Amino acid sequence: MSEVNPLLASFDEAPFSRIRDDHFKPAFLAALEEARKEIEAIASAPESPTFANTIEALEYSGEHLDRISSVFFNLNAANTNETLQGLAQEISPMLTEFSNDITLNAKLYDRIKSVYESPEDLELNPEQQTLLEKKYRHFTRNGANLCEEDKKRLREIDTALATRKLSFGENVLAETNKYELHIKESSQLKGLPEGVVEAARQLAESRDKDGWVFTLDYPSYIPFMKYAQNRELRKQLYLAFASKGFHGDELDNTTLVLEIAGLRFERARLLGYQTHADFILEERMADTPDKVMNFLEELLEKAKPAAMKELEQLGEFARETDGITTLEKWDSAYYSEKLKQKLFELDDEQLKPYFKLENVLDGVFRVTEKLFGLRFKAVEDVDKYHEEVITYRVYDQEDSFIALFYADFHPRSGKRGGAWMTSFKPQFQKAGINHRPHISNVCNFTRSTKTRPSLLSFNEVTTLFHEFGHALHGMLADTKYPSLSGTSVYWDFVELPSQLLENWCYEREALELFAFHHETGEPIPMNLIEKIKASATFQEGMATLRQLSFGLLDMAWHGKDPSGIKDVKAYETKAFQDTQLFPDNQQTCMSTAFSHIFQGGYSSGYYSYKWAEVLDADAFAYFKERGVFDQKIAQKLRTHILAKGGTEKPMELYVRFRGREPRLEALLERAGLLKKTA
Repeated sequence: MSEVNPLLASFDEAPFSRIRDDHFKPAFLAALEEARKEIEAIASAPESPTFANTIEALEYSGEHLDRISSVFFNLNAANTNETLQGLAQEISPMLTEFSNDITLNAKLYDRIKSVYESPEDLELNPEQQTLLEKKYRHFTRNGANLCEEDKKRLREIDTALATRKLSFGENVLAETNKYELHIKESSQLKGLPEGVVEAARQLAESRDKDGWVFTLDYPSYIPFMKYAQNRELRKQLYLAFASKGFHGDELDNTTLVLEIAGLRFERARLLGYQTHADFILEERMADTPDKVMNFLEELLEKAKPAAMKELEQLGEFARETDGITTLEKWDSAYYSEKLKQKLFELDDEQLKPYFKLENVLDGVFRVTEKLFGLRFKAVEDVDKYHEEVITYRVYDQEDSFIALFYADFHPRSGKRGGAWMTSFKPQFQKAGINHRPHISNVCNFTRSTKTRPSLLSFNEVTTLFHEFGHALHGMLADTKYPSLSGTSVYWDFVELPSQLLENWCYEREALELFAFHHETGEPIPMNLIEKIKASATFQEGMATLRQLSFGLLDMAWHGKDPSGIKDVKAYETKAFQDTQLFPDNQQTCMSTAFSHIFQGGYSSGYYSYKWAEVLDADAFAYFKERGVFDQKIAQKLRTHILAKGGTEKPMELYVRFRGREPRLEALLERAGLLKKTA
């Protein structure tokens, strides 16, 4: 008797341990057939179109397909292998074709249009009205009104984009996995902290090698660039990191960059938009490319004088310290860390003993409990996709179940780099049941070694809080419709909860909850807390310019006609010219590994990190006025923003929370840029 495919049955918690790779394709085929029948039933219904039988029916269709897709693509990001990557190349075009079948279904569009054009008869609440407008716009923005020839071309473009984006990400992951810096002489480790050296030794042993191995994974790469005294090795590692997808071999991404940018532009023009950015920004708080560029240029004007002063200070420090006459990119982190130690008598190695991973995770739970009354209970009865994943059930003050939470914290060969939040099941309400979400945080933090636990750098602490802010957005969702739930908001609003939660990492009242020495149990000393706060704006001008450079590069690729671009590197260099602080290197290229915009969903949206900083600085100033654990403000945040998802326009939600629109001055003041440019 053959084993039952667990994906073919409906499921609540994902049955990871029973899923084999060969289960996915038949499950997708069956779920696609089921979803197509649901769509056909809606489109061909004999009854006159109504909000319930058309808009709501469409919203709740394809639920089984969506669950299988969530499991598959989350695994492909966090625990992939060659089989899954091959399946992704096969399945993605199938899903794209299905999506286009819906959007380009004339009968279905006519029914949606009929409902949309008779709103006065509907008496909809704000969430229903938002859903109606979103469904209608999705069809009109994605080809419903095109002629048949143009619809055909749209399908071709979307299929090509789906496969090329996957290939881009696979190449970046392969580049990351294949490189290693193998050190055999202990003298070349000078400057590196003991824990970093031990981790490198342990990694070498796992690969049956003598000596020490460093990789392009962040927990290995970042400490090496920050502490290694050997400048030549820093250069070697930096060049490997900054040239991913730029070697002219089978993993080269330059052609994919041009193809993705070109296809997006062609798609936008086909749909009646000037550029891909115009298409994307129509459904963002920023509205237009001009507004984005004005925002980025205003910040550039404020930050550049401060950045140049900071760069001059750093260059002078490097000359005085080691006689460095030309500061290179592989020198930046090293001398910045040295300078920070000198100015503030503070470095990550002082802080790490107080930031044991388990304690920091408990800390973010406790911060959340004080703000929102949530409790996190570790459980062993939840199926997991990898042994390192930790699972929690989340409850509120009344012991009501709120969410299921998965935590996956360490790098491995099948996991892409970076940190992200995702979901295996969204929150929504249907048939009188409030279905609670299954949320996941995936990170790449320093592993424990044989002699010490996983100790986080302060940057890793803020990363954990950041991703947990996204998780809260998903967990505390309380909407009716899944497509409006949790983080299903405008992309330049989605970073508000995540960036807002980072602020608690700098507050004494929060640090006292979890920052204890991993050996002695002693709380973090007050003088270290004061140094953390004092150093919070260290090199903020340079950091701002770095973020602005990414936003400007994104807009360069997506806010213009890319058809005339022949040289990816030259085009990128031109886009960086106003934000460049260090000499360029012809061996490196940012675009070929810029997964946020060429694989992920941030195309024409990278500016949103800085946009959301304005929101989060203004929002946290509100807490600071009343107290960082003020429960009345926390409840307003939960009620008006976290619970609401995308049910109303972001600015309306923010004003309801704050009482007014956000002010740029809050960000400039927090970043120390007002006094630096005064």
